[in-house]
Amino acid sequence: MLFSLPDVIIAMKNKFILAGLFVPALLFAVIASGYITPSKKNREKQNSSDTNIIAAGATPQLVSRQFTFTEGPAVDRKGNIFFTDQPNNKIWEYSTDGKLSVFMDKTGRSNGMYFDAKGNLVSCADEHDQLWSISPSKKVTVLIDNYQGHILNGPNDLWIAPNGGMYITDPYFQRDYWERKGPDAGIHGEKLYYLPPGKKQLQMADTSVKKPNGVVGTTDGKHLYVADMGVWKTYRYDINADGSLTNKQLFANEASDGMTIDERGNIYLTNNGVQVYNPDGKKIKHIDIPEKWTANICFGGKDKKLLFITASEGIYTLPMVVKGVE
Repeated sequence: MLFSLPDVIIAMKNKFILAGLFVPALLFAVIASGYITPSKKNREKQNSSDTNIIAAGATPQLVSRQFTFTEGPAVDRKGNIFFTDQPNNKIWEYSTDGKLSVFMDKTGRSNGMYFDAKGNLVSCADEHDQLWSISPSKKVTVLIDNYQGHILNGPNDLWIAPNGGMYITDPYFQRDYWERKGPDAGIHGEKLYYLPPGKKQLQMADTSVKKPNGVVGTTDGKHLYVADMGVWKTYRYDINADGSLTNKQLFANEASDGMTIDERGNIYLTNNGVQVYNPDGKKIKHIDIPEKWTANICFGGKDKKLLFITASEGIYTLPMVVKGVE
């Protein structure tokens, strides 16, 4: 038998009024019935909290413009940020106390970088189309220099999964320091690769991409985001236990030179400024950067709440409410 809300209220009143429980019981019944819902103001406040990612009143602050083209920011365990000035063949360090210094010269024209679990800085060194591991003492180990005997196009960016597996994007962008003109025909295009933990041979991760560039994954190792500049879109994949990728889905109708991710699962894309998407693929923020091109991005600082942005000749910082998780 069904009862109307007024019937329920009357019944509850008769049962509880003597005990002084009428008001709480009535309130419970009304809320449970769905007659009371959050006010529009409260709903808007709740929704706006999803986009509240930048510290109050904060705007991007220029740190320096002494570079030619900045790229590849990566953060170590302490929150220090390392980035490249690729045309000048240097890796710089931006410490947690805000000091700039050259970490290393002659870096193989390092581009995208990422720290592994042992504290080594893994670098896309495209001078000779290699993947380097740079120890804290600056010792270089070449991890990869070919795919099935063929010269890579030019490793561009990478992300290291929790299990140590590496996803590497290999687009072709002609460099003035290369003698070759054009990719090795045997490489069959510009691809996304996977290097399994402890292995020395690359595996093809996706052959359908046209010009992969920015890449980042989730901290649980279950999802990978890859930008394809050839079609100007960003895709999301499921990562299988063996590192292979499935369930490729469109995530954003724009591509990205570099990416990062925050503790809420928001994805930060770089192109004309910074575009922030929530995990559902909805754009929630645009961060304007006054440079010709915004190349890459990461979180750093002692609390990992400092957004660090490499953009053409400059580097910028922006205090955030959210924390980075790379």
